[in-house]
Amino acid sequence: MIEKMAFIGAGSMAESILTGILNSDILPKERIYITNKSDKERLAFLENTYAVQNNEDKNETVDGADIVVIAVKPHDVEAAVSSISDCLTPDQLVISVVAGVSTDTISKTLGNDIPVVRAMPNTSSAAGQSATAVARGPFAKDQHLETALALFNTIGTAIEVREEDMHTVTAISGSGPAYVYYLVEAMEKAAVDAGLGQETAQDLITQTIVGAGEMLKTSGLDPAELRENITSPGGTTQAGVEALGKHNFQEAIARCVESARERSIELGKKK
Repeated sequence: MIEKMAFIGAGSMAESILTGILNSDILPKERIYITNKSDKERLAFLENTYAVQNNEDKNETVDGADIVVIAVKPHDVEAAVSSISDCLTPDQLVISVVAGVSTDTISKTLGNDIPVVRAMPNTSSAAGQSATAVARGPFAKDQHLETALALFNTIGTAIEVREEDMHTVTAISGSGPAYVYYLVEAMEKAAVDAGLGQETAQDLITQTIVGAGEMLKTSGLDPAELRENITSPGGTTQAGVEALGKHNFQEAIARCVESARERSIELGKKK
């Protein structure tokens, strides 16, 4: 049972996870502590919005915490982890959601046998719909992995992956919601340009995305089959899909994922 959770970092990812946890009722707000490097305004906002505990003292924040979530920018991770390393014990679990940074890097910065699990959720955790991949670090045992999986399963779906696959995971599910939102932006603009009202376009497209996601999840069919089932020869869907093909849609997506993955690798190499 989790008695206390601490967040080092107070950005959008920390807030999304925090929101999902509070909505799932697995931990009361009084037992969640949050701190960051220096942004007092941001801490005050989170405290006022979610009634969690705001503490500028990192040592007090992590003291006695069952789980310590590292949710900082990659270039801040070394300083953030170093600042709490003397206060942690092997009885605590560190979960890093820092893009690109390996568990080995964090473990070396901690300088002891503290278990580390790396996780890549996405901002859909705020709605309890995150797709989260987790990978165990060198000192993490089965129980630590199970704790991390149980935590992230409360705010969506969590699966274990090999750590070497985390760069690809970051590019697919970590950044993935942004690609979907970008697609929706483009569809809305096209609809409005064709004369449809903004609100009507938004409602229809949002439900279309939700419905397609549910079909992917529950139908038992792969994406190609689902696409083919609604693509009648000579019909409107075929015309649209052919236009996407002519404009190299699949190549653009492949390059999108490749670029995000390469950036994740670069972030992991930076000190």
